[in-house]
Amino acid sequence: MNGLKITFLGTGTSQGVPLINCDCPVCVSGDPRNKRLRTSVTIATDHTTVLVDTTPDMRQQLLRDPVPRIDAVLFTHAHADHIYGIDDLRRFNILQRRRLPVYGSAATLERLKGLFDYAFGEGVLNLGVPNLEAHEINGAFSVNELRFDPIPLLHGRQPVLGFRVGKFAYCTDVSHIPESTYPMLGGLEILVLDALREERHPTHFSLEEAIREAGRIGAQQTYFIHMSHEIDHEKHSRLLPDNMAFAYDGLSLEISPE
Repeated sequence: MNGLKITFLGTGTSQGVPLINCDCPVCVSGDPRNKRLRTSVTIATDHTTVLVDTTPDMRQQLLRDPVPRIDAVLFTHAHADHIYGIDDLRRFNILQRRRLPVYGSAATLERLKGLFDYAFGEGVLNLGVPNLEAHEINGAFSVNELRFDPIPLLHGRQPVLGFRVGKFAYCTDVSHIPESTYPMLGGLEILVLDALREERHPTHFSLEEAIREAGRIGAQQTYFIHMSHEIDHEKHSRLLPDNMAFAYDGLSLEISPE
């Protein structure tokens, strides 16, 4: 593999698709692209694998799309659908015999330490629980050979982070991009961007807003994620420009090296 490999572990909203006890056309659809676990990706090279967020579906996701190791976990923010699979990281502690570095904003790490205090110990590994090492994001950072630039975004009123590595940028759970952030999104080969539904929402881009933002950013290709059951993959794909598409669970992309 040359360059980066991006695998979409999940592309769904906080409730996933199908919803519990919902018989709408998308929830009962036979199209596998309409089956969406909670949103997460892996970013990998031949030498390094980075996981973005630990969803409640993480175990199921990594059984379907296994990775040999996890070198670090990046957290976009600390909402339940992005963190509550954290306990399953302990399997990688067992396999790798080391603490896993986790990266997040000060607010995200404070929340994680409050909810999962047992995971942030020191000294001898306790292989019955996750063993994590917190790293506060204050600027660009590296995981082995991969350099990540944090991308400041707003999820409603809450500051959250996207991440850029090379010509790839990942921006989930966003309803507003600050003006000062746009220069960080220039020259992208692939942009991944939140697109919840057609109707406007206070904390997520609607499909129309996401298309407009993607057009302004101007990546060669944009993939939309975090879709609700109001987005039908085939039907709504017809509304998209040629260089935009809906991601789906299990989709893998390769990005050329810089």
